[in-house]
Amino acid sequence: MLTLHQDDVLLDRHAEDWGDALDQAAASLVEAGRATPEYRQGLHEREAQSSTYLGNAIAIPHGTPESRDQVLATGVRVLQFPAGVEWHDGNRVHVLVTIAAQSDEHLDILRALTHVLDREGVAQRLAQADSRTAIIAELSRAPVVARVDIDTLCLDFPAKDRFELALAGAARLRQAGCVNGDFVSAILEQEPVALGQGLWLASSAYGVTTPSLSLATPESAFVGPKGPVNGVFCLAAQGEAHLGLLDRLATLLDAGDGEALADADAATVLARLAGERAGAETARVRVLNAHGLHARPAKQLVQVVRHQGMPIKVRLLEGSAEAVSAASLTKVIGLGARRGQTLVFSAEGEGAAEALAAVTGAVNEGLGEKVAAFEERRDVDVVDETPVALEPLAADTPHPGVAAAPGLAIAPVFVMRLPRFDYAERAQDLDDERIGDASDVVTAQKERLARALAEAAEQLEALIRRAQGGEVAQILSMHEEMLEDPELRESAHEGIDEGLSAEAGWWRSIDTAARAQEMLADRLLAERAADLRDVGRRVLGLLCGVAMPTPPDAPYILVTDDVGPSDVARLDTAKVRGLLTVRGGATSHSAILARALGIAAVVGAGGRVMTLENGSELILDGERGRVIPSPSKERRDRALLRLKENEARQRDAYAARFEEGRTQDGHRIEVAANLGNTAHGADAVEHGAEGVGLLRTEFVFMAHADVPDLETQIGEYRQAIDALDGRPLVARTLDVGGDKPLPYWPLPQEDNPFLGLRGIRLALTRPEILETQLRALLTAAGDKPLRIMFPMVKDIAEFRAARLIFERVQEQIRAPDVQLGVMIEVPSCALLAPSLAEEVDFFSIGTNDLTQYTLAIDRGHSELSAQSDGLHPAVLRLIQMTVDAAHARGKWVGVCGELGSDPLAVPVLVGLGVDELSVSVRQVPMVKARLRELTLAEARRHAELALSQATSDAVREALEAL
Repeated sequence: MLTLHQDDVLLDRHAEDWGDALDQAAASLVEAGRATPEYRQGLHEREAQSSTYLGNAIAIPHGTPESRDQVLATGVRVLQFPAGVEWHDGNRVHVLVTIAAQSDEHLDILRALTHVLDREGVAQRLAQADSRTAIIAELSRAPVVARVDIDTLCLDFPAKDRFELALAGAARLRQAGCVNGDFVSAILEQEPVALGQGLWLASSAYGVTTPSLSLATPESAFVGPKGPVNGVFCLAAQGEAHLGLLDRLATLLDAGDGEALADADAATVLARLAGERAGAETARVRVLNAHGLHARPAKQLVQVVRHQGMPIKVRLLEGSAEAVSAASLTKVIGLGARRGQTLVFSAEGEGAAEALAAVTGAVNEGLGEKVAAFEERRDVDVVDETPVALEPLAADTPHPGVAAAPGLAIAPVFVMRLPRFDYAERAQDLDDERIGDASDVVTAQKERLARALAEAAEQLEALIRRAQGGEVAQILSMHEEMLEDPELRESAHEGIDEGLSAEAGWWRSIDTAARAQEMLADRLLAERAADLRDVGRRVLGLLCGVAMPTPPDAPYILVTDDVGPSDVARLDTAKVRGLLTVRGGATSHSAILARALGIAAVVGAGGRVMTLENGSELILDGERGRVIPSPSKERRDRALLRLKENEARQRDAYAARFEEGRTQDGHRIEVAANLGNTAHGADAVEHGAEGVGLLRTEFVFMAHADVPDLETQIGEYRQAIDALDGRPLVARTLDVGGDKPLPYWPLPQEDNPFLGLRGIRLALTRPEILETQLRALLTAAGDKPLRIMFPMVKDIAEFRAARLIFERVQEQIRAPDVQLGVMIEVPSCALLAPSLAEEVDFFSIGTNDLTQYTLAIDRGHSELSAQSDGLHPAVLRLIQMTVDAAHARGKWVGVCGELGSDPLAVPVLVGLGVDELSVSVRQVPMVKARLRELTLAEARRHAELALSQATSDAVREALEAL
């Protein structure tokens, strides 16, 4: 994105003509140390070639390739001419974005500026702007672009109901970076609604970073309790940016194309969502231009399209499924098409095929630029690498990983290690025994390959019979079809004819086909490339006399380097009891799908797990994020007992969910629910929640294109308050910032947004927004119990600043049952709890962020997240300090982070004196059940033991031994 700073903008300039303006622009670059005085000549020469006028009163002067030697440092200078300058092409210019670029950075700046061109009134606002900030905001505010593309689709998913499909769609959006885990949680808590034609929709505005749409289709359409299911759309809504997605979805349904999506491939789905009718003519063409579709080739393309005399649309095959008018220069530039990407043109009516042929021909010819075709890649991947020697895992010793999917598994391990294949490249280098008696070497090699192919087919047939249908059988059948592909065999024969060995000829054939699939940048085709290599290795193993690893028939725990979403979907859940990987994180797509499939998973456990011996027993704990190799009989017996007890406890806990949260000896601990949406209040009550301990109010702000007004907020908050029927609600004020920005609240880019403008420090920069939110909360509460807390408070000064706004509003409304508190998320706040406790009504400890900031570990870090443990003694001591300070002043303390539902942590928190535990809705019954198993004295012993340890691992080990 275009990044501008205050010093880059020069206001209120005046020029006699465009040449004078250009000279001033050149001088500004020299003054800023960006270029030498000679760069001025490059600016003028570039204008002589063609105008750099972009549109909406903006020109982007930049030098020629020959003048790049005069650039000292890449940079931008923006000059404002309020009276305007008549440019040499007849357009009126108010702003020059003057670029000094050492390579082709100006192309990225151009793409970043295309969003400005379609906004109404930009020219006038740029001319009238009286501050540098206003200019920067106008040029830098990138639009929120809704997304639906190959990476958001989840087709042929092995699901049995629409809820699984909704979760799969949400997980795919999470993997694509469009949403976070809160969105997935929100989707889990709702029921998809029927759209007709066997299609369903699940949507949420919470946890959305990019508005987007996914489609999850089942491997075969089915009829559920509420009707046919051909697929489930999962919509990540944000402001008004997602409305275009809904319009395209409505168009698809109006055309009656819904049922056809059940069996459609990714290309067809994207075409229908782009508005391409089944009867439309389409044509694909690859962009060959070295710098993609920048201004000059884009302008040439638009002229060719306009000459055809019919509407033609274009979209990126690898990008969002949104077709734009190919006759619009700004739209074409806005595609950001780069070399190697594929354009999809579409048109309808008589002459459409001829028109598309003319357009694609022009693209192939370079659109006025010299272009070169893509060269075939000739490098060959090494089939396998020798593993690095690692120290084996100690027996009967817990080994940490990242808790990815809950559950406990006890089974032998199957370590998926790919073998190393050693073979001669040339047939003449093979031993005579391997060639056999045949005198013709080429014939002998082809016969060896034929035997290996036949044997591989027999292996696959046997595996298919054993699989007895389902997803695994379908994948193996596809592998069998690949073996029969005549092109693969013919390609291998060509290599053998050239003197290659059967092994080298076969692998070259496989590798070439796989690379061709991968170069299409299509996720589904890339997965097929992986299938090709799987098939190739099976045959290669037979040729080399190397056996491929085969999973056992008995239940097992799969240990592997890493798995993708398609790998998880293929797991035989009847046999796979657990999943253990070297790499990965708890928020990865594969981890989310593992949870959906009910497979216990620990990921990111490190390379040493690959040293486990096949068949050795392992305990995999998906809740605690650890594995225990070769457990002792005593440890194994305990795990088996726990497994059985867990099943019974879950049933009993739900039956007793409406009982008060109390320890065995009657000590009261309130158990509340965390909500990300006011619509889920009734669900929280149904699961036994005694209130809401954390209402994340930012979802209200994320669901609107602008700051929601007072009435809108009152309606949202009242929905939750009414559903609680007198139970208390703890609402966190707006908690957004650099790591989760609002589209209508632009913020400067931050190197570390977790330490930047967020939480209360951001809200205090716009006190009118905070005041409106507080007014809405107090009005919605009426005489019901309301607790308001401020997030990310670091000291008493920030609390007092926010309290002044609250008191001003409360003086007018006078809500009778209101408390005001702070979240303990920053270590300084915990350390200063005594001073805060004198003025607040309560504390609520957000253990997720408190742990992150205390240990200096990003909880989403792929390698370090396993160490971000809220049971670390340092975190526990901060919690203890907070509780002691609060109770000394008669104030209560809650915990609203993930630690509150950790079975090992619950007694520790109770023992530390916490008064309330707020957890996810589904966890409420189990937390209450855990409380009923404790006495207060036992809980205090747990807390003392935990505080006496030196590390989080030691804490967990000590607690488990109790």
